[in-house]
Amino acid sequence: MKKLPLKLDKRLQKRKEEDSFRELLSFSKGVDFFSNDYLGFCHSEIIAENTVKIMKEYGTFNGSTGSRLLSGNHPLFKKLENQLASFHNSQAALIFNSGYDANVGFFSAILQKEDVVFYDAYSHASIRDGLNMSLAKKYKFYHNDLEDLQNKLERLTSKGDSSEIYIVTESVFSMDGDSPDLKSMLDITENYNAHLIIDEAHATGVIGDKGEGLVQHLKLEKRVFARIHTFGKAIGCHGAAILGSTALKEYLINFSRSLIYTTALPPHTVATVIAAYRYLESDQATLSKLKKNIEHFKAEIIKNELQNLFVNSDSAIQACIISGNTNVKKVASELHNKGFNVKPILSPTVPQGSERLRFCIHSYNSPEEISEVLKVLGNFVANNQ
Repeated sequence: MKKLPLKLDKRLQKRKEEDSFRELLSFSKGVDFFSNDYLGFCHSEIIAENTVKIMKEYGTFNGSTGSRLLSGNHPLFKKLENQLASFHNSQAALIFNSGYDANVGFFSAILQKEDVVFYDAYSHASIRDGLNMSLAKKYKFYHNDLEDLQNKLERLTSKGDSSEIYIVTESVFSMDGDSPDLKSMLDITENYNAHLIIDEAHATGVIGDKGEGLVQHLKLEKRVFARIHTFGKAIGCHGAAILGSTALKEYLINFSRSLIYTTALPPHTVATVIAAYRYLESDQATLSKLKKNIEHFKAEIIKNELQNLFVNSDSAIQACIISGNTNVKKVASELHNKGFNVKPILSPTVPQGSERLRFCIHSYNSPEEISEVLKVLGNFVANNQ
C-alpha cells in the first residue's frame, strides 16, 4: 500500500506523543457506566418483539433502496414523524439518519450569508461542523453564560438589520451533563427577535415525566425555532429528528443536503424507533429508576468526598475532572480492573486540563454498583494525591 503522506503521519505521531491517540477497541465486559443507553432500550426484548410485529405488518425490507426523495420514503417514515410530532408537541418532525446528519444538514441549510449565529462554547462537534459549512457570521459565547451572550448580541447585531439572528445551545451538554437556563435564554432571544435552536440529544428519554426533553418539560416548545432529538442514546436505536414548523420541514426537505443526498434509514430501524417511543410513553418505571439512580450517584459523590472533582449535573452524565490524558487513562484502567467500564475523555475532545472520566448512569445500574464504583474511585484518588 502507498505510504501515508508525511504531514499526515506527523499529525498521527503527535497524537501518540500526547497520549491522545484514538483506537477502535473491542467491546469489554464490565459494569456499564460508559454507554449512552440510559434506559436499557438497546437490549429491550419487548421493543425488539414489537418491532418484529410492525415489520410483519409492513413487509420485509433489508434496506431502504434509496434516498427519501427517490425510492426510500417508506410509509413507516410518515408514521414515525406523526408519532414524534404528537409526542413532542410539535407541528412537524423530519427524520435524519443520525444526530450528526441532522445538525450538519440543519445548520448548513438554514444559515444564510448575512445571518448571525451565537453558539455555546461547549457545543457538540456536529453543531460546529454544520455552522462551519454555512456562510453566516459565527460567534461563540462562554458556556451557559447569558451575560456574555447578552453582551455579544448587543455589540455584534444591529437593530433594523435585515439579517436573521440565531442562538444555539444544548439542553444537556454531552461532556459536562449540565443545562442552560432556557427560560432566561428565551427571554433574551425574543428581545432580539432571534431564533433559538436546541439540541436535545442527551435529554431525550431522560428529562421530563415521560422523557420528552427539557424544552417540553419547561413548556417552552412553542417559543423555540427548532429542536433536535436523537434516537441513539436513551431511545436505544439510531437516527434523529428535527422538530419545528411545517414550513421548516418543507424547507429542509428542499435544501438540507444530508437529507437529500443520502440513502434513507432502513425501515427496520424506523420500526424500532416507533416501538421504542411506544414503550417510552407507556413505561414509567424505567425512567423513574434512572432518576433514582442519578440521585443516588450524586449522594455517593458527597459520601466519598469527591465533590471537588465532579461537575455539578442533574442529568445521566456525571463528569469527574482528572487533568491530563495519562492521568485520566490510569484511573479508568484501575476502575476497569475492578470490573467497571468508565471511559476517559481525552484532549483534544475536551480542552487540555479538563480531561475527565465520563460516568453515564443507567436505569439498570444497581445502587450497589453505583456505591462501589465511587468507593473505588474515592480510594484511588485518596491514595494517589
